[in-house]
Amino acid sequence: MSLLRDPNVFRCSAPAGVRRLACTVLLATCAAASAQAPDRAEKLNMELVGHHDLQGRSAYQPLVHAQGGRWIAYVGLHGGNLPNALSGNSEHSGTAILDVTDPQRPKMLSHIPGAPGGGAQMVRVCNGSELPRADKKSVYLLRTFGNTAHEVWNVTDPARPALLVTVASGLHGTHKSWWECDSGIAYLVSGVPGWRTSRMTQIYDLADPAKPVFMRNFGLPGQQPGAAGPVPTELHGPISTGPRGKRVYFAYGTSSYGILQIVDRDKLLNGPKAPTPENLLYPQRGRLDLERDAGAHTAFPLTGMEVAGKPGETHDFVVVTSESLAEGCREPRQKAWMVDVGAEARPQIVANWTVDEAGGDFCRRGGRFGTHSSNESFSPIYYKRIVFFAHFNAGVRAVDIRDPAQPKEIGYYIPAVRGSGVTYTNNVEVDDRGYIYIVDRARGGMHILELTGPARAIAAFGHH
Repeated sequence: MSLLRDPNVFRCSAPAGVRRLACTVLLATCAAASAQAPDRAEKLNMELVGHHDLQGRSAYQPLVHAQGGRWIAYVGLHGGNLPNALSGNSEHSGTAILDVTDPQRPKMLSHIPGAPGGGAQMVRVCNGSELPRADKKSVYLLRTFGNTAHEVWNVTDPARPALLVTVASGLHGTHKSWWECDSGIAYLVSGVPGWRTSRMTQIYDLADPAKPVFMRNFGLPGQQPGAAGPVPTELHGPISTGPRGKRVYFAYGTSSYGILQIVDRDKLLNGPKAPTPENLLYPQRGRLDLERDAGAHTAFPLTGMEVAGKPGETHDFVVVTSESLAEGCREPRQKAWMVDVGAEARPQIVANWTVDEAGGDFCRRGGRFGTHSSNESFSPIYYKRIVFFAHFNAGVRAVDIRDPAQPKEIGYYIPAVRGSGVTYTNNVEVDDRGYIYIVDRARGGMHILELTGPARAIAAFGHH
């Protein structure tokens, strides 16, 4: 039990006025003591491999890509303006590009400035050798430019990125898009003028990234131009299983009124495209509306999962992660939901997961406590075995999801507090070597981690 919750700790016997003052001081002292100790990480079955400060910039999303015999990290950044030692200039935060081939010594290669005040939070990367009509020797970065545009950069030489094309501009919002490298189809989170929400979907064919082809706009009925009545929750981001999986999973909402939408990819791309209510519903295979106090930040599909106790039977599941927004636990607890979508028309929640707050007294540490996002990589080392969750002041958490009905935490890493005074683990991703990358919203940089002990044994390192 936390000392602050134990009634036996705070029994003062002094006179009332003195007692109030003494207990106030004692409470403040214990609250400070419950905060994370500076310069000391907290960990279980997870160890630090390397760290980079990202020039002190606030970070949103990491992605690690194998190219040219190296491993390159692309990190989407929040807004800000700081010196870039590589260029000698002060630059608006945008995209940090690092060589993480040696994870113990990550090296900054370049920084692409972002929009003033708006950063460039989202990054996706495809090799030209995978894209159907691209230059086979090139590597391409798709990113947001603040809340107004989506861009493609040539990052074949990650130390010298070059703007290739602006895909869409004049927008009222952007966020976490998805790019299918095998087909070139990109699902861009945009705020298109005329639509009733700041985040819906624009679909582009970027099979040749130099020549974007607009395909359609898409959203929930009620978000389209000319609609009446309440506006459904805005999109946060999609994840597609591509031409083989034939599904796109859309997550709407952040911390409330969350919606998981399951969409038939072929019908979405080839069906009627005028944004009428009927056409917007045409590709939908299923929908799950979460409770009022739960959002859908990330919808990560787990296809073909074995069903516990039923040998040979498999179901598709989706891990839906909600985002904490309020500091100091001044909101309903945001968590992850395990959703069985085997019967797509009737998605069913089978379990939820969150960190035990009392175990770390997280509500008194400062900052947000609750989930933000999961990893999105389909790396076979972890896929359908372990999911990693960014949990703000509770760091990154590793959860065994082999039985989706009983998710179990098997490890965690909470970085040492740096200059901001609070840990703010914002997003997490993994690479195909098994390294885990977390980035900090409060300018704590990027930490590169690895699993150890019993948690590592659950991963598929020996089968990769």
